[in-house]
Amino acid sequence: MTLAQGSAAEIAASVRSGSVSAGDVLAATKARIENVDGTVKAFTDLTLERAEKQAQEIDAAIAAGRDPGPLAGVPFAVKNLFDIKGLPTRAGSKINRDRAPAIEDAVLIRRLTKAGAVLIGGLNMGEYAYDFTGENVHDGICRNPRNTDHMSGGSSSGSGAAVAAGMVPLALGSDTNGSIRVPSALCGIFGLKPTYGRLPRSGTFPFCDSLDHLGPLARSVRDLAISFDVMQGHDPHDAACARKPVLETAITLDVGANGLRMAVAGDYFNRGARPEALEAVAKVAAALSVTREVVIPEAARGRAAAFVITTSESSALHIDRLRTRAADFDPDTRYRFLSGALVPATWYIKAQRFRRWYHDQVLALFKDVDIILAPATPCAAPQVGEKFLTLGEETVSLRPNLGLFTQPISCIGFPVVVVPVQREGALPLGVQIIAAPWREDLALRVAAELQRLGVATAPVATGV
Repeated sequence: MTLAQGSAAEIAASVRSGSVSAGDVLAATKARIENVDGTVKAFTDLTLERAEKQAQEIDAAIAAGRDPGPLAGVPFAVKNLFDIKGLPTRAGSKINRDRAPAIEDAVLIRRLTKAGAVLIGGLNMGEYAYDFTGENVHDGICRNPRNTDHMSGGSSSGSGAAVAAGMVPLALGSDTNGSIRVPSALCGIFGLKPTYGRLPRSGTFPFCDSLDHLGPLARSVRDLAISFDVMQGHDPHDAACARKPVLETAITLDVGANGLRMAVAGDYFNRGARPEALEAVAKVAAALSVTREVVIPEAARGRAAAFVITTSESSALHIDRLRTRAADFDPDTRYRFLSGALVPATWYIKAQRFRRWYHDQVLALFKDVDIILAPATPCAAPQVGEKFLTLGEETVSLRPNLGLFTQPISCIGFPVVVVPVQREGALPLGVQIIAAPWREDLALRVAAELQRLGVATAPVATGV
């Protein structure tokens, strides 16, 4: 493993101790990107001049005996819907390239930078975050580093691919219906979708305000926890950002999963998955000695509500662009927005009412369990260009159905960690570790235990 391919925690420890310099880490990162990104196409923008300046400042601080922060010298990149000072915020689109450059970084970028992390650039994504495939028609297909004939997943496609390929140890993405969890699962890495409102979204281009979350993707659970810790905290500019105390989740990882009450999601989460997806859940459950099964009530209707809310809010956001620049959208995205504009307001109101009821029903399950396990996707990464999925005896449209198992959870904003289950000679699969709101610490504890056991691993992809 090269210097650029270590974990964020390892890199920060080495930089802070002076055994390597932030400049050395940046040089190795640049070399790795140059070697593999021509094939993967994870990056849309590089901020190397800025990165070099920051690396120099970190090395100078260490030489002067000052603490550069817990993520000193750690390279990171962000989905290009995050504002990056000096760049137009693309949100994966052609239209947004005409926007004025951002005048400051998004809040989460500022918090990571303050902790010593070094921004490398912006990452490819599905247009306006309405995608599960990673096939962006404007910036090129973002390919899965574990097999470049296959999809990276989306809409945080570049985030998943850049981390899996060892270009950066840490990336930020967004998750409305599964856009952190799907690429994490398909690319074989760890991902965290926090509780809705836990991390501020200020300085990011929205998709669906009722459902939008932000979170990290990484190759280790500790990297998720450390980055999550430094990003926590209320921000008054995001109305959804709750005033909750900062919980240092990294310090809980060594506790293990003993004493936690866990169950596997049955019924809906057993239907529509290929056998290998259920086998991945069974492998995780066996490692944790989980034998109990619970039913998440009305999960299918929860997913339906998520569809209605997503399409209604997003189409309203883009209605002026649809009127004036319809030809500049990806046709698949355009038609989804246009159909959303036709959804009656009463449907949206009913979906939001149902969502509140559904939230309470699922929350009640956590009186008796601490963690629920479920598949992240119904299958491993499909091949690039595939349009349909065969699930059991049914053939369905691929693009929406990669989110079959993620949408019912994001609809109600519960925290989820996706853990990757690698398979010999086959593409990886992901398993969702779902906890009650504000209990990211429990989900991360279980993920860390699975990583210690060797059941969940995220090695750097060797296929590129």
